[in-house]
Amino acid sequence: MDARHAEMLGRTDREALGRRLRSARQARGLTQGQVAGDLMSVAYLSRIESGHRRPTAPALETLAERLGVTVDSLLGEPERHVVDQIRLALDYAELSLESGQPEDAERHLQQALDTLATSRTAGLRERARLLHARALEATHREDDAVIELESVIDDRSADGLTRIKAGIALSRIYRETGDLGRAIECGERVMSDVEEAGLESCDEAVQLAVTVAAAHFERGDTAHAVRLCRKAITRAESLGSPRARASAYWNASVMQANRGDVSAAVPLAERALALLGEGQDARNLARLRTEVGRLQLELDPPAIDEARHNLEQAAAEMEWSSASPVDRAWTLLGLARVGFLAGDLAGSRALVAQVHTTADGNAPLAEAEALTLEGRTYAAEGATELAARSYQAAVLRLSAIGADQGAAQLWFDLADLLEGVGLADQALDAYRRAAASTGLRARVTSTTLARS
Repeated sequence: MDARHAEMLGRTDREALGRRLRSARQARGLTQGQVAGDLMSVAYLSRIESGHRRPTAPALETLAERLGVTVDSLLGEPERHVVDQIRLALDYAELSLESGQPEDAERHLQQALDTLATSRTAGLRERARLLHARALEATHREDDAVIELESVIDDRSADGLTRIKAGIALSRIYRETGDLGRAIECGERVMSDVEEAGLESCDEAVQLAVTVAAAHFERGDTAHAVRLCRKAITRAESLGSPRARASAYWNASVMQANRGDVSAAVPLAERALALLGEGQDARNLARLRTEVGRLQLELDPPAIDEARHNLEQAAAEMEWSSASPVDRAWTLLGLARVGFLAGDLAGSRALVAQVHTTADGNAPLAEAEALTLEGRTYAAEGATELAARSYQAAVLRLSAIGADQGAAQLWFDLADLLEGVGLADQALDAYRRAAASTGLRARVTSTTLARS
């Protein structure tokens, strides 16, 4: 018997092993005496089958031969053909997720998870659980996805790489749902384990670092976030991995953009796009195209044609990738802005309507931006009352987010737009909310408003 089987035997539950031995014997129609033969006494075999004794490694191997089964099956491991079936089911599930069919993925996953529940097949169960969490998130069950991912992270028997991947996904979900504290806490907890295990020099460790950096940045810890991101870029460059470098450049680009340095952000995002294009990560490639397109619209003057190209390509890729409705909503919003800047006001409003239908309440910031853009299209046509109505709807949608730094710039924009349609009191309130979202304590007065 090889060393792996010997190690597994030492960890195998005696009662479960005994039940499998008895079932295999009965399935062959053999008596205990026929199986025991000259190997051991019938009484000893009986004690093994009842779970009171554990066979030696050589004895188990001989028993497996006499019963016509594999040692793996007696130790609770699935047969080779079963392992192949599980692996195929997981491949199908992953392909379904990448092609935007999470329900189909769940069907394949459930079969695999049912089989894996009673086995210790190395790597497959962890992979199935990660894919299951992705499927749950893709079908708008983020809470269930969080529970699954937390379970993977807390499972010390899972390998380090699996726990890092779970940490990336969990931190990102927390960040996207607005729970920045948990996004940072869980990410840093896994990062600490990564360092203890000596796994910091891998693609996934870099991705985890920049994911945590993004949460720090959104919470307002700008300097710390930038330091984390620069450190991640240095590590990614030393690894030479396109995927790790793309992740680091992408997050650095977002931070530069949010600091107002769009001209520095665009080259970083374009570099990330080129690197990610070398791989096969359809969802992130599409998301990055959206980010590049949105940044190109922030340039002075806006690069409208280039932005349109990236956003249209992103929208097409999202149709067959595992992109979420939130991803699609942001892409549609980018295209709506392209329409506005190009003078197609009616087309812009049509895309705004698609943003709301696609997001369905799951992307409040994108929906608030869409309502603001809708108001700007009406204002451009001189329809002041309709513009005011859209701005007020944006205020209500944005109010649901609370004091969030990501909403600060939109509050400032809304304040100016509200003042432009004669809603001075609401403009003052928007300025106050903008200050609160950025963490400012200074009071915005009517004098400040008058100077704006």
